[in-house]
Amino acid sequence: MALAPGLRSFARIVVADTDTATAIGSGDVPVLGTPRLLALAEAAAVAAIRPSLEAGQPSVGTSAVLEHTRPSPLGAEVVVEAELTEVDGRRLVFRFIARHKWRPGSADDHDVTVGAGTLERALVDRDRFVSRAQCE
Repeated sequence: MALAPGLRSFARIVVADTDTATAIGSGDVPVLGTPRLLALAEAAAVAAIRPSLEAGQPSVGTSAVLEHTRPSPLGAEVVVEAELTEVDGRRLVFRFIARHKWRPGSADDHDVTVGAGTLERALVDRDRFVSRAQCE
């Protein structure tokens, strides 16, 4: 399978104490921390392209734009969908959207958007990348 726009995948968690802004150190509230949301978006992007990569050719994050618009409380299931939207040589661009259920099990049960943004990743040669990182 070749790298091409349209590849997509998901990452999901149920917000636990270790995922909160308080635990991560990005705030003092017991809701999903923004750094954890970004990590979920990165995981979804990596999963979208993993089957298309050659052995020894991972991608690394180079840029992120994230708008975290709603809190996700403890116990909320958060699902992030990432889609590859652009391939420019080694540069890969993704868009992502994060949602969680609002009032699960109630008559008012529906998905709400809690964040969205774009990610850029670059394809690298694993051995060369690690070697350079150790020398710097």
